Amino acid sequence: MPGIAMSSQPISVDHVTITSKRPFSEVRAALETNVPPLDTNIMVQLSNGDHDAIAHHEQHGPTLFIFLQRDHGALLAITGGRRNAVQYEIGNPIIASKMTRHNLMAALYAPLRIVLFEADDGRAVFEYDKPSTLFGQIGNDEITRVGLYLDHELEAVLLKAAGE
Repeated sequence: MPGIAMSSQPISVDHVTITSKRPFSEVRAALETNVPPLDTNIMVQLSNGDHDAIAHHEQHGPTLFIFLQRDHGALLAITGGRRNAVQYEIGNPIIASKMTRHNLMAALYAPLRIVLFEADDGRAVFEYDKPSTLFGQIGNDEITRVGLYLDHELEAVLLKAAGE
């Protein structure tokens, strides 16, 4: 179609699997205790340019929030096999703004998606794509630096929830 451009390119992404010896319910409870729900006031403060409030959140608030959670296991009820599986969107709007100010393409991966599910052997498993490889494809050093920071922060909260 005239006036439309489209391109496609493969990217390389590091995929991470964390398998816990703890049951799904314990790992889920630990994650949801350690990573609070999104404080929607932060979105308002960012939108209003409230630098003082944002600085306060950066110094005293949690690094990561749960934006959303979806019960993917319930979707399997249609096949008669409901499972324990939850998809989370985890991130921080302040951190996201530090990337999207350089390139709005970073919004494609912020917040991050993580799945927690119960494996066939009963163990809880986290799966996610490493933030630095998602954001690194953008080719901006500032965004990549934030992605590397998120690698560490996300891994730390997931390992803590998994009981490692």
